[in-house]
Amino acid sequence: MYLARRLVHLYAGLVLYGVSVALQLRAGLGLNSWDVFHQGLARHTGLSMGTVVIGVSAAVLLLWVPLRERPGVGTVSNVLLVGLCIDASLRLLPAAHAYAVRVPLLLGGVVLNGVATALYISARFGPGPRDGLMTGLCRRTGRPTRLVRTAIEVVVLAAGFLLGGSVGVGTVLYALAIGPLIQYFQKVITPPLPPDGGGLALAGPAED
Repeated sequence: MYLARRLVHLYAGLVLYGVSVALQLRAGLGLNSWDVFHQGLARHTGLSMGTVVIGVSAAVLLLWVPLRERPGVGTVSNVLLVGLCIDASLRLLPAAHAYAVRVPLLLGGVVLNGVATALYISARFGPGPRDGLMTGLCRRTGRPTRLVRTAIEVVVLAAGFLLGGSVGVGTVLYALAIGPLIQYFQKVITPPLPPDGGGLALAGPAED
C-alpha cells in the first residue's frame, strides 16, 4: 500500500509539474532558469517546448555517466513524462493576453509547481536529471551545494536569455517562492516511512 502511494505521488507530481510549466508559459511573464533555456532552444529549433524538455533532460542524464550518478525509476519517468504533459497542457490552454488572466496563471503555475515538486520528492524514486547533475558535480568537485546550484542556474539562465527565452517578474518570483513552497508542501504531503522503510533501497537515490 505504501509503494502504491509513492507511485501515485511520483506520477501525479510529474503530470502536475508539466501542467505548471504550461501555466507559466501561457502567463508570459517569465520562467524559471531551466525553462528560459528550454524556451530559447524551442524558438531556435522550431521544436515544441515539451520535445525540447525531453531532449535536454536526456542530454543531462548522459552527463550522469562520468559523474557516476545512479538513476531511479523516477529519473527515467521524469525525462519522458514532463515534456509530454507540457505539450498536452499547452494544447488545452488558450493564449492569454490580459494581465487579469496572465497574473493568476503565473501565480497558479508557481504554486502548482511547488505542489508537484513536493509530490515528486516524497515518492523517493530518484532525483530528476538536473538535480542529479547538481549532486554529482558537488560530489566530484567537493564544492558546496549552494555554489554548484547557483552556478548551474546562472549559466542556464544566461544561455536561455541569449537564446530569447522569457525572463521577467515570473523568473524572480519563482526563484524567491519555490523553495518555501516546496518546504511547506513537503510537510503536508510526505507520508511517514513505514517500519520496514517501504523498500526504499530498491528505489534509487532520493532527491534532496
